[in-house]
Amino acid sequence: MERVSIIGNSGSGKTTLGRQLAEALDAPFVELDGIFHQPGWTELPSEQFRERLSGVVAGDRWVIDGNYSAVRDLIWGRADTVVWLTLPRWLVTARVLGRTVGRGVRRVELWNGNREQLRNLFSRDPMQSIVLFSYRNHHGSIRRYERRLADPAQAHLHVVRLRSRREVRAFVDQVQEPAT
Repeated sequence: MERVSIIGNSGSGKTTLGRQLAEALDAPFVELDGIFHQPGWTELPSEQFRERLSGVVAGDRWVIDGNYSAVRDLIWGRADTVVWLTLPRWLVTARVLGRTVGRGVRRVELWNGNREQLRNLFSRDPMQSIVLFSYRNHHGSIRRYERRLADPAQAHLHVVRLRSRREVRAFVDQVQEPAT
């Protein structure tokens, strides 16, 4: 496992797992949200997004977390492993709600000066409310990735699907075990 793509719904634990894997593998960690979301929540144009990511994926070792279709071919074209988090919707929703409230109350800077706004929790627009987006997107995301990963073009990828907290912990423990 040298080049790892971590995918899953918002709030599934991609970033937490990504940091743990990157440390265990002694590999650079890249959070795609940090590249895509420019100051003022401005979205980086696809061409620039791909350009910035090209240098990263050219490396021998990396762990990348995120679900951006604009760069998926770059990442999966070089990845050897996809770790796919499909934890239960109730758990993911609880996590994203707690995370969002905590970040909003503490005014945590995410990327490039951006912060989550507590008022977005009450928005009925899933593009404003990450909690609503995550809830509504959960099952569709699983179906879309089932199709994408079944594509013969992805046959080179070792896919690790983790469906519970227990499976995530066991996977991290396995990766962190020293080679004997």
